[in-house]
Formats: sequence, C-alpha cells, structure tokens
Amino acid sequence: MKQRVITGVIAAALFLPIVIFGGFPFIIVTYILATVGLFELFRMKRLRVVSPEGAISFVVLWLLLLPQQYESGLASFHATKLGLLLLGAFLLLAYTVVTKNAFTFDEAGFILLSILYVGFGFYCFSEIRSIGLAYMVYALFIIWATDIGAYFIGRAFGKRKLWPEISPNKTVEGSIGGIICAVAVAVVYQWTTNLFHSIGFVLVMTIVLSIFGQLGDLVESAFKRHYGVKDSGNILPGHGGILDRFDSLLFILPILYFFISMAL
Repeated sequence: MKQRVITGVIAAALFLPIVIFGGFPFIIVTYILATVGLFELFRMKRLRVVSPEGAISFVVLWLLLLPQQYESGLASFHATKLGLLLLGAFLLLAYTVVTKNAFTFDEAGFILLSILYVGFGFYCFSEIRSIGLAYMVYALFIIWATDIGAYFIGRAFGKRKLWPEISPNKTVEGSIGGIICAVAVAVVYQWTTNLFHSIGFVLVMTIVLSIFGQLGDLVESAFKRHYGVKDSGNILPGHGGILDRFDSLLFILPILYFFISMAL
C-alpha cells in the first residue's frame, strides 16, 4: 500500500501539470502512454515488438493518434486514418504469407484490435483535452466516483457477484453504488460549472459513462485472466501498467467525445 501511494503521488505530480497545461506537451504524453499501452498488449500476447509486425503496428498507431488539428498533413497525401488502418491490415495479412504462417492470422487480428482499442481511446483523450480541461476533469471525476463508490458500497452491502469468472471481487451492489456516486458527483460538477446544457443530459450521459467505465475495467481483467498475467505491466510500481490505470478511460472517452459532439 505504501508503494502504491508513493507511486500515485509521484505520477500525479508529473502528470497533472501536463494535463492542466495541455497543448503539445500533452500530445507527446498521449503518444507515450499509447505506445506503452500497445507494448503491454504485445507482451501479454508474447509478440515481438522489434519485428516487421511491430513496426507496422506502432506506425499505424502513431498515425491514428494524430490530433485533428494536424490531419491536414494526411489530406495533402490524399490519405485518411481509415485508409491507413486498412493498409496496415493488408500489410499484416501479407506478412502471414511471407512468414508461411509463422506470424498467424489470429495474431494479425489481435494486433489490429489492439491498435483500435489503444489508438482510438488515447486519440479521444487528446481531443477532449483540446476541447477543454473541464471535460477531462469531468471524465476523471466520473471514473474516480465510480471506483470509490463501487469499492466501499460493495464492501458494505455486496452480496451478489457481478461477474465472478472475470473479476471475483466485484458485486452487483457495488456496481450500482458506483453509478449512484458518479451521478451525485456529476450533478455537483454540473451545478458548479454549468458545463452541459441540461441536467437531464448530464444524468443520462453519466449513467452511460459509469457503466462503460466499469465494463472497461472488466475487459482489462478479462485480458489479464486470459493471458495469465497479474498486471498489464510494471511501469507503475504498486499500480501495474498503463492499461491497468487507463482501462476505464479508454472505454468512456470515445463515448464522452460523442456526447460532447452532440452538446456543442
């Protein structure tokens, strides 16, 4: 616990100023986090990073992460992110032939899904911050409120297991408690900031985000259980890897980005 607290304090001291400042330093940090996240998935699957498939994967990831304000550079080459993703898919599939299935179709599919999972989530991370810090703070508050509420209410009242095959400690009561706490925090945040146009919109959005945040946590647990690892990585002592810390954010940020697009 001591190591976990120390790591959390150091990470917050380094990361929060960059989140507040935003701009190009935040974009660089987003690229670093996404790169480490994809590396962790490669390691779980026991794929080589220093390899042709690794080179293709990380180049496609970095292009998908390109912020909207810089996408005109792609347009000048008559390229789109979807086109680049498809090109990456074709190259990976062609590589299965070159290697005579030493690199398999299943591994190519795993890599493409990993790129989408990490790339789109962290792309929305960067885009939401560029729209406004208040939206990023809202997302963090929802995740923290959901996690804290689920933990304490689950410990106090939890009886029915939510998904024991994936995460045996989570309960239905804790999950509902997390949603209630997230809604309470969101109402206070909306009241103090008037960030969105109506309280009804905030309530619906918060419930959806809280549910998907918990789903993101379960998905990461399913990854680790399937590949037989305790943590996605060890870059954060006491906390695990980048995906262990950003699992909920990677699920809710694309949805929040959609809601923000509706609201603006």
